[in-house]
Amino acid sequence: MTATYRALFSDLRTDQVRDALPVTGVSIEDYIGKTGTMTGTLTAPDRATADRITAAVIPGRTAVWIERDRAIWWGGIVWTAALGSTTRGAPGMAEIQAATFDSYLDHRLLTADMNAADVDQFQIARRLVDYAQSSDGGDIGIRLHERQNSGVKRTRKYSRYDLPKLRDLLDKLAAVQNGFEWRIRCYRDDAGERVKELQLGHPRITISRGPAETVLDYPGAVVSYRFPYDATTRATHWRSRGATSNTTQRPLMSSPMYVIGATAAGWPRLDGTSDYTDITTKAALDEHAAADLTEAWTREVVPDITVNLDAAQLTPAILGATIRLRIADVWTSAGFTGRYRVVGFTVRAPERGQSETASLILDAATRGDLGDNDDEGSELLWL
Repeated sequence: MTATYRALFSDLRTDQVRDALPVTGVSIEDYIGKTGTMTGTLTAPDRATADRITAAVIPGRTAVWIERDRAIWWGGIVWTAALGSTTRGAPGMAEIQAATFDSYLDHRLLTADMNAADVDQFQIARRLVDYAQSSDGGDIGIRLHERQNSGVKRTRKYSRYDLPKLRDLLDKLAAVQNGFEWRIRCYRDDAGERVKELQLGHPRITISRGPAETVLDYPGAVVSYRFPYDATTRATHWRSRGATSNTTQRPLMSSPMYVIGATAAGWPRLDGTSDYTDITTKAALDEHAAADLTEAWTREVVPDITVNLDAAQLTPAILGATIRLRIADVWTSAGFTGRYRVVGFTVRAPERGQSETASLILDAATRGDLGDNDDEGSELLWL
């Protein structure tokens, strides 16, 4: 049976529904760690429907919830809409583009000083989101879990004169050694209300799927896969640059770092660097540099897979959960089995009788701070 998609359009601030409209050509993406997108087309066969669309879809102040068979699969903000027609007598078309609710924080600036001394990093993250929602007209209904903590304390000082985007501050707070992951999770609660919730996870967002692990087979529910091998971003040595000093006119530099055992194991020296122009303390810069080198060195080759949704019986709740992938083909003569965490998905609604598929973005199910399978026991060294 072909799944049915529809779009609920509501006021961004109150979530009061303006209209429910059928949508075609739907593609939805959601991720842990970056903004997801939605595209689709609304059809206006007559003036009455066109009026409904223009009244319901106001870019910048409209939320859109995508339902699949009346279950919420995606939520976000409509940022663009293009109205038009193709040929004389053809129905009008409205092409809409939206982004997940975290995109709102890309449009909000920190315009007041904010200081945190030895405060749990989750509390700082919540303070940033709460700042956005405590401003006049800024509350879009993101729920916060006030009691959840990571156990890792940070010291941060943010200046209103830098006019930083709140999204950038959150991402940089999370992207340090022993940092965390965050996203805005959308679902319908037990009372039937639509929910947008700040989801935090240390060191990563994980979802328990119960005692039965999801198993995906190729051939089977997995219709295609690819393992992308890429060493262009790998590094054995690292330096990061921070803010430029007003007195010396030179940037703050992190401690030089390298991976112990990498060159001894036969790897050539591979240098990497990153810039953090708003960071003024060496301790914070070293945290970023260590995290960047760890990411560049321990990044594992993980597959991209496409699954048949009906056969796999997956929903967006799979984000953060662990799956077991089994492959049997010419590349894996002895058979391959791997455990991975789902960190992103793309779903394209079925068109013209085509099967409904989803592309899953995977990450290693377990990852230490340092080392990988090629260089067991490697670690970072600060010079």
